[in-house]
Amino acid sequence: MPRHSKLTWSRPERPQLPDPAVVERLLGRPSFTRCTIAVTCPAGGPAVLDNAPADIHGRPFPTRYWLACRALVDAVSRLEAAGGVRALEADPAMAAHILAANARHRQLHAGFNIGGTREPARVKCLHAHLAFAMATGGSPIGDWIAVRTDLTWPATCCAEAPGADGR
Repeated sequence: MPRHSKLTWSRPERPQLPDPAVVERLLGRPSFTRCTIAVTCPAGGPAVLDNAPADIHGRPFPTRYWLACRALVDAVSRLEAAGGVRALEADPAMAAHILAANARHRQLHAGFNIGGTREPARVKCLHAHLAFAMATGGSPIGDWIAVRTDLTWPATCCAEAPGADGR
């Protein structure tokens, strides 16, 4: 869990298959991969999905953990729109953490860097880095993101029903 955030979540002890209809509601489309729930929100909904290294057609799928909670996606999207990716890459205190996170992701997910970036010193997607941090117990990059955005759960779980979270 990010040390600089009040956000709390849980990781299932065993892989749980998500309801495909819920995943489609959260992503706004069917999932491209076979996935399990890596992290749940306080209401028990899937907040982070754990993707297979290949999509349903057998093509490589480089992102292991996918941020599914729409409230968190929106918060991180605002940070990205404000230049968050460039700011993270430009922060000299984060360079070794970016390399370490990508090295760990390569070990866990068929040799892919986080978000499929080709260069391990680069960041492609803050959503993927936050999902990776949440699914693996927290990280300095997750902390960095948490300090710079409003990571809060919605009053109603995004997964409950279409539009239940006000979106």
